[in-house]
Amino acid sequence: MKAIRPMNKKDLEEVLVWRNHPSIRNNMLSQHKISKEEHIKWFESTISNSNKIPMIYEEKGIAMGYVNFNLNSSNCYADWGFYTSPDAPKGTGMSLGINALNYAFEKLNLNKLCGQALNKNTASINFHLKLGFTQEGILKGQYKQDSKYQDIICFGFLRKDWINKMDNYKNA
Repeated sequence: MKAIRPMNKKDLEEVLVWRNHPSIRNNMLSQHKISKEEHIKWFESTISNSNKIPMIYEEKGIAMGYVNFNLNSSNCYADWGFYTSPDAPKGTGMSLGINALNYAFEKLNLNKLCGQALNKNTASINFHLKLGFTQEGILKGQYKQDSKYQDIICFGFLRKDWINKMDNYKNA
C-alpha cells in the first residue's frame, strides 16, 4: 500500500536525518546542517500555519519520503517541496510524486502546483518534467551558493493537465 499522510511528531527524527543527508542538503536552498532544536521549531511553526501542509510518503507502512505543500492565501495553488529517504529504493521518487500530485489535485482541490529546482539539480529538473510539469521560467542568478550565482528553474502543473494524465498513473 502506497500512501501520503500528515507528518507528525513521531516523524521528526527520521525526517531530520533525511534532510541533513548530504545528497538532500546539497540540493536545497538552505544547505546548512539543521539542528534538532531548529527542526522542532520549524515543525511547530509549520503545523500551526494552516497554509503549510507537511506530509510523509509511505510504502507498506514504512516512511520513504517527505512532501510539503505551501498553499497561497486563496488555496487555488501551492508550492511544493519533496525528497525521498536516502535509502529509498529506485522508483520511490516517481511513486511519491504521483501520490503527491493526486493529493494536491484531489484532496486539496488545487488548480495548480508549482515547483522550483536549482539549475545544477538536473535530477529534480528531469523529475518535474517526467511527472508532467511544464517549465515556466528561469530566475537568473536568483540564488548565491559558494560565491557562485545559481539560476532557479520554475515549474507548474495545472489540474486540467493532471486529469488528462491521471489514467497513466493509476498503478503508481
